[in-house]
Amino acid sequence: MSELHTVEEMAQTVKTLAGRLQTEGRLDLLMQALGTPLLEELRLEAAKSRLSRLLITRDYRFILTDYNREVELQPVHKAVYLLFLNHPEGIEFKRLRDHREELLQYYMATTRSLDRQKVEEGVNHLVNPLDNAINEKCSRIKKTFSEMMDAYTASYYIISGRTQRHIAGSSRIWYERLKVITLPRELVVTE
Repeated sequence: MSELHTVEEMAQTVKTLAGRLQTEGRLDLLMQALGTPLLEELRLEAAKSRLSRLLITRDYRFILTDYNREVELQPVHKAVYLLFLNHPEGIEFKRLRDHREELLQYYMATTRSLDRQKVEEGVNHLVNPLDNAINEKCSRIKKTFSEMMDAYTASYYIISGRTQRHIAGSSRIWYERLKVITLPRELVVTE
């Protein structure tokens, strides 16, 4: 193969080779050649044109500005969502108790209820690893976004799982089961 001179020529070569692998039914080799990190970058790049900016107003309304639609969520769901938006690195459900005060602040800000005891009780349910409340709230958030857009686009707005493998020393392997919102943060706008 002769030396390529422009990025356009390189792109054309990649397209041709990818097409040949596809024709041969060897998408496995194409995926292996590209690698998972690049595939994730390509997935994100492809989604950017379809993703809307998420405006969070002063009064905690969530608006998908490019779709001109409001995301209707209850205050507790907004509080959970704001917590995960503020932690792009992800949070394990079993470690939510470490974020109790932050979650309480979000819930107090989003609710009109003046009954702090009820709000604290709700937060205690959310951060209790033996309670299913956090799963229920995340399911409701997922349902709301899924009703507004296709599943592929919604996958960027929902709180979803990501497993991260860790190796400590030579014999110990452990996994973090993080929950994250994968929406690029440059698409999140706050008033």
